[in-house]
Amino acid sequence: MQDLQGTIEDIIFQNKDNGYVVAKMKEKENTVTIVGCIPYIAEGKNLKVMGEWVLHPQFGRQFKVKASEEIVPDTITGIERYLSSGIISGIGPVTARKIVKKFGKDTLHVLDDDIKRLREIEGIGDKKIALIAESYSRQNEIRNIMIFLQTYGVTPNQCVKIHKKFGADSIGKVKENPYILTEEIGGIGFKTADRIAGSLGIKKNSSFRIQSGIRYVVNQFCSLGNTYMPIDRLIKEGEDILKVTREELEVNIYEDSINGKIKLEKQDDKLCVFPITYYYCELSVTKKILTLAFSSYKDIGFDVNKEIKNFEDKNNIKFAPSQKEAIEGAVKNGVEIITGGPGTGKTTIINCIIQLFEKANCKVLMGAPTGRAAKRMSEATEREAKTIHRLLEMGVESDEEAMFFSRGEESPLKCDVVIIDEASMIDIMLMNNLLKAISVGTRLIIVGDAQQLPSVGPGNVLRDFIDSGCIKVVRLKEIFRQSKESMIIVNAHRINSGEMPILNKKLKDFYFINCREPSAIMDTLIGLIDRRLPNFNKNWNKMQHIQILSPMRKGILGISNLNSRLQEVLNPKSSEKKEKKSGNTVFRTGDRVMQIKNDYTLKWTGVSEQNPEEGIGIFNGDFGYIQSIDEEKNTLTVVFDEDKKVVYDNMHLDELELSYAITIHKSQGSEFPVIILPIFMGPPLLMNRNLLYTAITRAKQMVVLVGDLKALSFMINNNKSFERYSLLKYRIMDIMESETDATVE
Repeated sequence: MQDLQGTIEDIIFQNKDNGYVVAKMKEKENTVTIVGCIPYIAEGKNLKVMGEWVLHPQFGRQFKVKASEEIVPDTITGIERYLSSGIISGIGPVTARKIVKKFGKDTLHVLDDDIKRLREIEGIGDKKIALIAESYSRQNEIRNIMIFLQTYGVTPNQCVKIHKKFGADSIGKVKENPYILTEEIGGIGFKTADRIAGSLGIKKNSSFRIQSGIRYVVNQFCSLGNTYMPIDRLIKEGEDILKVTREELEVNIYEDSINGKIKLEKQDDKLCVFPITYYYCELSVTKKILTLAFSSYKDIGFDVNKEIKNFEDKNNIKFAPSQKEAIEGAVKNGVEIITGGPGTGKTTIINCIIQLFEKANCKVLMGAPTGRAAKRMSEATEREAKTIHRLLEMGVESDEEAMFFSRGEESPLKCDVVIIDEASMIDIMLMNNLLKAISVGTRLIIVGDAQQLPSVGPGNVLRDFIDSGCIKVVRLKEIFRQSKESMIIVNAHRINSGEMPILNKKLKDFYFINCREPSAIMDTLIGLIDRRLPNFNKNWNKMQHIQILSPMRKGILGISNLNSRLQEVLNPKSSEKKEKKSGNTVFRTGDRVMQIKNDYTLKWTGVSEQNPEEGIGIFNGDFGYIQSIDEEKNTLTVVFDEDKKVVYDNMHLDELELSYAITIHKSQGSEFPVIILPIFMGPPLLMNRNLLYTAITRAKQMVVLVGDLKALSFMINNNKSFERYSLLKYRIMDIMESETDATVE
């Protein structure tokens, strides 16, 4: 094994998921290419790398790194580049230049031993010194963590999160229990923790290892939307991953259950393995939804049919029988579900229901799972609607950074009626928290389209409620007269029924462009969003009103490649636009972006200077644009939904991605004036009717499909989707059957 020592001049490629990099290093008089896992690399750093020379067939001679360590820079140029790299908060290129000019080669000694001397530099006060001192100290601790974990593929961001969670004792915690990383640090899987454990001498068949592996396999399975995992499937996957016997797995599954780490339950002679949280969520939701559904409620005090007739006359409409049934049922029942596709009048029904309850002096609260859905609800009803998180008054424990809701069993929502829209997006945990905050005697009206994709989170709540047959459900099938004019709505219902859509009808809003080759589809998509559609309708801004959806992330027509190409066209590189690189993504001022995970700790401020509202929490699927990039502070500012401003540091950048193109799953709860959808063959479980239906119902004014008619036909005929494992439906049915049996006896 050979050693090289030099300064990192340029990072050509960096994979933020595993720390793999391709970089240029200045070694003496030569510049060499180094490749390998170097988690804490940054431009300007001095490194000693250990490895061997290899000859790449395309890129030539490279140095393949097996291990590395940071060398404290000892030249003025090296020190300045190190400080300018952005790894220390409060020091950017300008400040770095001032510090080095003042202290020269003694700069790092000043930072280590006498940091208060930074006061000698104009523009650096006590507050900035405190910021720099904290960051510099943290960097030294994180560097030690990185050196310890570098060979295991743990990324810089993950090392920062490990340090934030465990502090100065991070290495001790990891040595004591490497598997704690899979449970406490996002993005670190069992295999990484297992490599660390192996190097520390933990045996393959130790109970400690096997039980950690069991929980990892179950949690991974539930991250796909399930609330439990069938035991046979757990054992099969456990054998593959852990390389232990079936008998060893069975023993440890039962031990883990006895220890209260997982929960076992039988359903139809099949054993189900639950994470504890989801098990108790299902029990709680079952109990509360049935309690609300079968409690007695105060009479509204006037003739409902007469008021419905008054509403019809006032608005010059005529409700269909199912729509009247929905309005009457909302008044008579403790819980009612109203489900139907686009154009079936759900919004008009909600407006009528609200007016009835307001006439009876009842307080109505409205909520939806996402900010965009809540905003649409407010616009449609001309009344305040909030996200469910805000309705429940979400907060964060500052020490643990754990989310909590102020509204719950001890402090329920103060209202007579709760109306929830876009309910297909609500997972079991959010539904549990919502139901806890609704007191007995408060009516609950759940509105949603059961044919759309289920929630991103665990469970299939809306579908389970409906399929249980134990809660009042009204299915809306009649399309309003005005909506019949829209081919988007007509075709949504045709697709939902397994029929081909009506395409390219003159002067309508649903079009298909026939392309077969992925490259031709790509060129057509770019032409549509960049030129053709904005020219067709001058009110459509290509950066705001036109959204490309794709079924998948990878491939030529996956969102990763689409976003890269679309960024080049819609927001090209310019000397006037600042940039910030994170992994393989270059973020640029003006870029459209999306939050891709719930972060309950991110603080936001209102955009309005007159009324600067403040709050916490940015959620999976929130859309925004990059307002500015501060190179000195090494931060990036995003404005979400035109009203919330968030400052991102490096640690949180992996929660953002470009959103010129997004997956259909991420589009749930949102609407866009124009949707463009590439149609091509992919994995059969993704290319299904449910996904296509969800995509086109996101459009308000136009849908353009670009691709292969055979692929479109395949999607419509393919009614299969991923099976979700949930016992909620059966729990509700079992209780109802028990109650019925007890009554009969």
